[in-house]
Amino acid sequence: MNTERVTSSPRYAKFKEVMDARLALASALRKAGIQLPALDIRVTGRADDPGYGVVELGICAAPVAQQLAEVITRGAEPR
Repeated sequence: MNTERVTSSPRYAKFKEVMDARLALASALRKAGIQLPALDIRVTGRADDPGYGVVELGICAAPVAQQLAEVITRGAEPR
């Protein structure tokens, strides 16, 4: 397999984009003291269409959802 061809493909770029986003989100949540049980990724599309990528946040317990809401609210407040 030609590695250069794979890593320069639009589908690989989309995969890398969603993996980077997942890593950034997991890191930010960890810094806030929050851990979601399942951060997963999905990349849609076909060989000729890279589609789009999503980070699935999965399910979380009510206390974790409350923590997440509090962190987002604090971050959304004007400084």
